[in-house]
Amino acid sequence: MSKDYLAEYDAANDADKYPLVQKWMKTTPLPFFKQLRDERPVLVTPECTLLALFTDIRDVLQMPSIFTVDLYKPKMGVTETDPGYLMAHDDDALHYREKSLMQGMLNRDDIPRVRKIIHDAAKGILDDANGSIEIVNHYCRMVPAIMVQEYFGLDGIAPEKLLKWSFWNQYNTFHNQPFDLNSKEKFDRIVATHAECSQELVDYVTVLMVRKVLTVKIKDRLFGSLIKVVNIFRHLFKKQAWQLKDDIVKRMLRSSFADQVNFPITRIGVNAGGLLIGAVETTSQAVAQVIEFFIERPELLTKAKAAAALTSTDEIDAMVWEALRFVPISPYMFRQASEDYTIAKGTDRETTILKGTNVLTLTQSAMFDSYANENPDEFNAERNWYHNFNYGFASHDCLGKYVGMAMIPEMVRQVMVRSDLKAQSAMNYKAGPFPEEYKLSWH
Repeated sequence: MSKDYLAEYDAANDADKYPLVQKWMKTTPLPFFKQLRDERPVLVTPECTLLALFTDIRDVLQMPSIFTVDLYKPKMGVTETDPGYLMAHDDDALHYREKSLMQGMLNRDDIPRVRKIIHDAAKGILDDANGSIEIVNHYCRMVPAIMVQEYFGLDGIAPEKLLKWSFWNQYNTFHNQPFDLNSKEKFDRIVATHAECSQELVDYVTVLMVRKVLTVKIKDRLFGSLIKVVNIFRHLFKKQAWQLKDDIVKRMLRSSFADQVNFPITRIGVNAGGLLIGAVETTSQAVAQVIEFFIERPELLTKAKAAAALTSTDEIDAMVWEALRFVPISPYMFRQASEDYTIAKGTDRETTILKGTNVLTLTQSAMFDSYANENPDEFNAERNWYHNFNYGFASHDCLGKYVGMAMIPEMVRQVMVRSDLKAQSAMNYKAGPFPEEYKLSWH
């Protein structure tokens, strides 16, 4: 007999209602969300309002000026004098402009290069591990840090610093909100650590910008003309052309923007830091949880290993995205209502969400809604990608999603091709939101 979550919720004292919801989202999200979809798809709690149906979630996420990311603002440096990072803006000029510019810089034509960086870094780490590794810290976090240095261009710094800065930015922004129910002591500690990391990141990016500007302005001028001449001769002899070393930071600095575009070097620096924040901890969590998901299901592990061995990566990629439906890095995205809004008008679930309400759009529930996915409880790697919320949705979908769509499955693939792959420990989150320890072995 299935558990009746809503009966227990209704019988609880008001002070205990949302803690119950939070516990179920962490421990038994799929059956809990299924009951919500079937019986109470709009759940109003003392802390926030939860939406469980695909159509309602899609509706909310397509209205960023009404359902805002205002809760990001104090976490992402937004003040009266500093606009902070573009993710903390909703449907305004800065968000539209800077996301468009950064999407151009993260040229999708680079994806084969990105995948090669990931392949080489991942394979190298695993080959050197001699059949045993604690995979979270030495692989899941380290490989994206290498990509951040080589492709994004945040180099000249120990990878451990990058890991630390990404970790605390993610923790404070996405796991230190009012509905996370952290104690005041824990809340303040996370905020203080994040502030310290943010200052370290600002100091590093400032030095990085100076160093890269000098490289671009001096080396490009000194060697650019020479390389053009050499390439004429290399072309005659059918040799590969020489290239100035390229990364995203240099690419931004080599680009010329009219003053009216309003993308000065200070904004380039902010966006360079943003590339790091979104790349490391999110990737680490996704990769670790997918690996665990396959290992704990022998039939799927066999299929994943067979897919990983193929020359084409299409099959293993699709299996990874389907696995992330079951084990996403978060079961929801949160928004805050900027005005009163009535959701699902004309239906029996019609509910007015008041201005200032925090809203959890249960994106994992949306991916299990039969409206979007037939037989949603089954693992089916051939599903419609456009019904997958793992990279967000609408104007706030992930800036670097195409990088992640190469990086995450390639990292999983390199683990899957190992023979006799086994977990030597359970995944350990150490009472936090992210995987912290997971020991694997292979032959």
